[in-house]
Amino acid sequence: MTRAIMIQGTGSNVGKSLLVAGLARACRLRGISVAPFKPQNMSNNAAVTADGGEIGRAQALQARAAGLPPHTDMNPVLLKPQSETGAQVIVQGVRQGTSEARAFWSEKPRLMGKVLESFHRLAAQVDLVLVEGAGSPAETNLRQGDIANMGFATAAGVPVVLVGDIDRGGVIAQIVGTQAVLEPGDLAQIAGFAVNRFRGDVRLFDEGLRDIERRTGWPSLGVVPWFAEAWRLPAEDVLDIASRDGGAFRVAVPKLPRIANFDDLDPLAAEPEVTVQIIEPGHPLPGNADLILIPGSKATIDDLLFLRAQGWDVDIAAHIRRGGLVFGLCGGFQMLGKTIHDPDGIEGTPRKIDGLGHLDVDTTLAPQKELANRQAQCATSGAAVEGYEIHMGRTSGPDMARPWFTMNGRPEGAQSPSGRIRGTYLHGVFGSDLFRATILSEGGHSAQIRYDALVEDTLDQLAAHLETHMDIDRLLQLAREIG
Repeated sequence: MTRAIMIQGTGSNVGKSLLVAGLARACRLRGISVAPFKPQNMSNNAAVTADGGEIGRAQALQARAAGLPPHTDMNPVLLKPQSETGAQVIVQGVRQGTSEARAFWSEKPRLMGKVLESFHRLAAQVDLVLVEGAGSPAETNLRQGDIANMGFATAAGVPVVLVGDIDRGGVIAQIVGTQAVLEPGDLAQIAGFAVNRFRGDVRLFDEGLRDIERRTGWPSLGVVPWFAEAWRLPAEDVLDIASRDGGAFRVAVPKLPRIANFDDLDPLAAEPEVTVQIIEPGHPLPGNADLILIPGSKATIDDLLFLRAQGWDVDIAAHIRRGGLVFGLCGGFQMLGKTIHDPDGIEGTPRKIDGLGHLDVDTTLAPQKELANRQAQCATSGAAVEGYEIHMGRTSGPDMARPWFTMNGRPEGAQSPSGRIRGTYLHGVFGSDLFRATILSEGGHSAQIRYDALVEDTLDQLAAHLETHMDIDRLLQLAREIG
């Protein structure tokens, strides 16, 4: 009989995704077949699944930790923010359209059926399902119709471990305060708690741990110290994007408001000879960068307007005049062209705007989404790459006669006549070791890591970290059989 347990947090970004990934790898190493599940996710960092849909990047990492291919049932509802109040809604891997927050609220009862359908289908294939919540169950204003936290836990009969983040301070109040605002039916689902991201000697928190146990009556599953190698794993939350000091090859990345699929940066940041600088709004792009990389975007037109408002378009033009490299990925590729046309209002109001004009191509946004895993070759070096497409634009123009990649003989992407400006719809290409090495060699540097091996080794380290500091035996005992 399949069992399940759910990791919920006292707030957003308390480390739930990483804990589930580590627990999945630990269970796999114990010989337990395990699958991750997140009922509802909000992220613009998505992954393409084996069954041709899309899910949150964190669930793809968790699937990897569990030794499974990513599947749409692992994240049946994915919200991809496009504005302050609206998001693209993905249900079981398929785009359903764009919804304002108020309209989405009314859809939740229907979506709960899809969530439970995916959960039970996934559970039928494994011994254990590790469920991840979203945000916090203490957001009582969101409890009615909830499908992400206690609404799911009560509907599916899954016990909950509540996780607090001591690094942000006030962890006793986080956990005890959550208990104080939950209704009795929700409180009955909580089986224990854990404290995450402790820095220093964990014994210094012994009294705090006893205080939480005394006040809540819940058992502790441990205090997990800060995992210093977490930066090596793909991040899901834009809050986790950070600069990474390394070597002399400097990559500057403008931080766009709707940045998407930013895990493209991870293989570069992991290279010892590379420094990745995330440039915050209000700061210029550095004049000493070797490469300016314009990342993907969930709202390309709005992000391009934002880029211009920061003066980054001027910085990019100056960088090009100095002979620097400029790469655009997906939305960044579209921005580098002459025009972007949105006749159907895919990103809001129908409009057409000028691009940066550094590639002789034009883009038209269209309702049909391109969504596929790809194998390709670099058109200039011949290096093999693996990547994925996840976009709603169609791009054409003279510079596409100089493709950056080829896929089964079909050209993909574009290059300027000088070859210093390049764009592609392929995400994930820097994860291919040989291709990444050719990029670094252009700047006189060398690649020193095998990226996939690094990720696997880090997942093993994370599993060992949790085995040491978390009572996984007790967690497995608390997991409940599901019908």
